[in-house]
Amino acid sequence: MDAEVLRAMARWPQVPAVYGWLALDRRGNWLLRHPGQETFGRIGNAALRAFIARNYAVDARGCWYFQNGPQRVYVTLAYTPFVLRYAGETLVDQCGAPLAPRETFVDEEGSVLLVGAQGVGLLDDRDLGIFESRLDADWQSLPRLARGAVPGRFGFASAPSDSLR
Repeated sequence: MDAEVLRAMARWPQVPAVYGWLALDRRGNWLLRHPGQETFGRIGNAALRAFIARNYAVDARGCWYFQNGPQRVYVTLAYTPFVLRYAGETLVDQCGAPLAPRETFVDEEGSVLLVGAQGVGLLDDRDLGIFESRLDADWQSLPRLARGAVPGRFGFASAPSDSLR
């Protein structure tokens, strides 16, 4: 986390958390809720996206959040806590960190899930062709995992709330 974020957390330890304002979509876009509405819009500001990425973490409940100074802003996940894309030969998550896959699964929708040290990530659907071309086997033969089982198996909450204790 950024040093200024850690300092703010120490100065104001009792700031309440925020739920329902930040989301991560299936393509790795950070989405912010429009004030007074239930709709979300893509965060276009590169500096803000980088700040979120540097301060993205998980709590003991498996709820992912962005530490915004002293305040935790919990993230509603469209699927997994990470979304993966190819950057040349390397898989990277939406925060820019490389992921070395340890396990690979396919769900009933044909979505590819890759598991690395930081957790489970959904492969961006725009990179399925690259994935298939680099796979040494038929991707249809990969182990299956039902979408509904993914959060429980990998220990995260898709829709964090204050009631998850």
